[in-house]
Amino acid sequence: MKQKKVETIEDALDRISDGDTVLVGGFGFSGIPEKLIDGVCERGLRDLTIVNNSSGAQKLGVAKLLHNGCVGKVICSFPWGRESKIFTDLYEAGKVDLEIVPQGILAERMRAAGAGLGGILSPSGVGTEIAEGKSTHEIDGVEYLIEAALPGDIALVKATKVDPRGNLIYRLASQNMNPVMAMAAKYTIVEADEEVALGDLDPEHIMTAGVFVDRYYVTGRYKPDGWDGAWS
Repeated sequence: MKQKKVETIEDALDRISDGDTVLVGGFGFSGIPEKLIDGVCERGLRDLTIVNNSSGAQKLGVAKLLHNGCVGKVICSFPWGRESKIFTDLYEAGKVDLEIVPQGILAERMRAAGAGLGGILSPSGVGTEIAEGKSTHEIDGVEYLIEAALPGDIALVKATKVDPRGNLIYRLASQNMNPVMAMAAKYTIVEADEEVALGDLDPEHIMTAGVFVDRYYVTGRYKPDGWDGAWS
C-alpha cells in the first residue's frame, strides 16, 4: 500500500510551485486547511492562482495567503465580503487579479474536472459581463454558456478523519468545497484532524475515496491563530 502519510508540513507541500493553480477548501470559516495554508506562506510561494468560495476574511484562509504576497489571482464567488479588506486593498491597488464565478458554476466546473469532462453548459450569466469572451450553445431554444472545467495543479483539503489509504470524512459544513476539490486537482494534499485505523471508517460514510488523495498530514483539532470567535 502506498504510504500517503507525511510527518511534516514541509513534506506535505513539497510539490507546490510558484504559479500553480491551488484549490483551497473551505466555505466561510468552515473546513479551511489553515495549517497547510501556514506552510504555503512559510515557503514564500508566489503568483499562485487561488480557487475558493471567497477571498477570505480577517487574516484567515485565503486572506492569509493574500496578506503574505502568495497570490497573483483569485477565482471565487464572493470577493468583497464584509471582512475581506486585505483582498479589497490589493485588488484596488492592482496587485491581484480576479475572476468571479457564480458559486454553483464554480463547484460544477471543478466537478467536471474531477469527472474528466471538458466543461459544462450553464444558463447563469447569459447576457451579462460574465459571458464576455465565452462561447454559447443553444438547446431546445435555451442559450447556455460553455463553461470550461476548472482543474487544479494542487488541492489543499481539510478533513476530520483519514485512514491509511487516504479515505476521508468531513465534519459538518466542512463538506462544502473540499470533496469536489479533492477530485479536481492533479495532486491532493489533506490536512486531517485525526487518523484512524484501516477499516474504522464505515464505507457508507466515506465522502472522498483514497484514490483521490496523494498525501495527508495529521494536525489534531486546533483553533486557528488569529481567530477571535467561538471554535467547536
